[in-house]
Amino acid sequence: MNATDIIAAKLTERFAPAFLEVIDESSKHFGHAGWREGGETHFRVRIAARHFDGMSRVAQHRAIMDVLSADLAGRMHALAIEVLPVQ
Repeated sequence: MNATDIIAAKLTERFAPAFLEVIDESSKHFGHAGWREGGETHFRVRIAARHFDGMSRVAQHRAIMDVLSADLAGRMHALAIEVLPVQ
C-alpha cells in the first residue's frame, strides 16, 4: 500500500469524512529538503468531517497528525492540511 492510500485509509477510518482528497505533491519539491527518489514525501490533505466542528485549527491539525504520525514517521517529510467545512 502506498503512502497516499495509507493516509486516506487512516483518515477515513478515524474521521469518516464527507470529503477527502489526498494529493502527493512530492514532484513539486524535487531537490528540496526531504525529497527522495520515488516521491511519497510531500502531501496535501483536504478534508471535511463533522469531527472537526468547533475545534481550533491547531486542534484539527493535531488530531490529523496523531492519526498519521505512527504509520508515516520517516516516510513523510511535509504535510499540508486543509480542513474544510462540511457542506
